[in-house]
Amino acid sequence: MDYHKITFTTQDPELLLAFIQHLPFDSFEVAEKKLDAYIPAKEDSKEIQNELNELKERLDFSFEQTFIPYKNWNAVWESNFSPIRVKDFCGIRADFHPSFEPPVDHEIHIQPKMAFGTGHHATTWMMIDQMAKLDFKGKTAFDYGCGTGILAILAEKLGATAIDAVDIEPPAVENTIEHLALNNCSKITTYEGTLDQLKMNHYGIILANINRNVILKSLPTLYNQLNKGGYLLISGFIEQDTELLRNSTLQEGFAVQEVQTRGNWICMVLNKN
Repeated sequence: MDYHKITFTTQDPELLLAFIQHLPFDSFEVAEKKLDAYIPAKEDSKEIQNELNELKERLDFSFEQTFIPYKNWNAVWESNFSPIRVKDFCGIRADFHPSFEPPVDHEIHIQPKMAFGTGHHATTWMMIDQMAKLDFKGKTAFDYGCGTGILAILAEKLGATAIDAVDIEPPAVENTIEHLALNNCSKITTYEGTLDQLKMNHYGIILANINRNVILKSLPTLYNQLNKGGYLLISGFIEQDTELLRNSTLQEGFAVQEVQTRGNWICMVLNKN
């Protein structure tokens, strides 16, 4: 997917973030006096810029927009990819890297072709860390927004009997399929599309590492797809969204079991009572 990167210059990036996070941005990067916001190029850029111009009447900031073709992400991340270790539980590496020393419980091989889902991002790291605490044996699982397929692959390694993995991006699905072969997986079914297009199944564990807006929109469907007593892991949103996500999940009927923070990012473990 092509993206627009909107770079904001402001004295208070966190305050500005609170005012723009309702817009359909996929991710944010906060730095001193700067905020980068990434939005799919297919979104109505003119409408968003009009809203930002109106916001400038209330807040002091400037912004500029840069077009980022999808292929640039691939080239940058493949050339800079380094192995990832999540404690002694899981390691993610390319075939050209040596095995982990000391060894990890589960090793995943990937071809680093995508910017999100390789494990470098804090949200993916936390999702893996939380998966270590759950019992996947004999359960069905769903990787919603599978990216490179890492979480689905780990779910199979942890004993899940059947896993569905879906992503809206064709390159992500292709990359996932490639990784299934690399890791000798046989219990994962991949789908290209949205949650609405996926055949309704029921799962013991659902993994949703996407973004705030998609998670909020999907909560009712995910609740219905989750078995009673099952777990939903969500990430892809920032610390300022914690209360919004907590209140929304409680209203939907979930119980919040744990909230983990890494950098400015959040991961929540939810249970369906």
